[in-house]
Amino acid sequence: MVDYKKIGLVNTRAMFSKAVDGGYAIPAFNFNNMEQMQAIIQAAVETKSPVILQVSKGAREYANATLLRYMAEGAVEYAKELGCTNPQIVLHLDHGDSFETCKSCIDMGFSSVMIDGSALPYEENVAVTKQVVEYAHRFDVTVEGELGVLAGVEDEVCAAESHYTKPEEVIDFVTKTGVDSLAISIGTSHGAYKFTPEQCTVDPQTGRLVPPPLAFDVLEAIEKKLPGFPIVLHGSSSVPQDEVDTINANGGCLKAAVGIPEEQLRKAAKSAVCKINIDSDSRLAMTAAIRKTLAEKPAEFDPRKYLKPARESMKKLYIHKIVNVLGSNDKL
Repeated sequence: MVDYKKIGLVNTRAMFSKAVDGGYAIPAFNFNNMEQMQAIIQAAVETKSPVILQVSKGAREYANATLLRYMAEGAVEYAKELGCTNPQIVLHLDHGDSFETCKSCIDMGFSSVMIDGSALPYEENVAVTKQVVEYAHRFDVTVEGELGVLAGVEDEVCAAESHYTKPEEVIDFVTKTGVDSLAISIGTSHGAYKFTPEQCTVDPQTGRLVPPPLAFDVLEAIEKKLPGFPIVLHGSSSVPQDEVDTINANGGCLKAAVGIPEEQLRKAAKSAVCKINIDSDSRLAMTAAIRKTLAEKPAEFDPRKYLKPARESMKKLYIHKIVNVLGSNDKL
């Protein structure tokens, strides 16, 4: 058993409480490798923002669970080395699919876990979430549950259709499970292809697809049921069209990739939504920079020469999200 507090990590309890009261959201950035982690920490330190390092089940399989855990431990020391005397960093499991997966992460030093039983029948979701909460709380690890289903594909998470969270279920779910935060479905979606062209309108000036608005009426109904309770939005990448254009201009083929408009995320961040997950945007920024570098320098084969600009591109993206979308800067 690894005690996350001894390696300098924190859980989400106080972090979320401050965010709800302050009208901002904590960035939850997924990472799979060193460059992503470096960019996240550099951005968080420069903006004086708390941050959640998210690891999916797929990331653990790709990069090795032990290595990722030690990278997160290193992230705390790296933040201090960069001048942050009291970093607020959470190591969080994103979309845990079973009690066993969540337990493994808790035992390895994660300070927060998500158990995603949203695809299960309601009572089964309650049961597995409660099981995770009871184990996690023994070690002061916070737990995120989920009600409602997000469409889209990202890592091992896949659903053809979204189902909005039912406000009438949230009190019962939170009471029975004891979760510390709740991920809801109000129209966000996983991946870079969040909406079909048929779901969108076309901007007459740019010709780009405009996605349907988020269901803020559902969010408001949930807030009334659970005043002050921490709410989480998954699938909240905005799919920056400049990154999509760069990828497509350099050999890529991302057709009809469209994300959540940032003005809608800014509105959500001022509500009880205190954690917003962003993954695809980072992937796009990294891929665009790599493709551009290799297109301009086709003889290049030193990974450092194309991963360094990729890291800088991700850092720029993270800073933008923290300062201009989530509002979590200067909160340390």
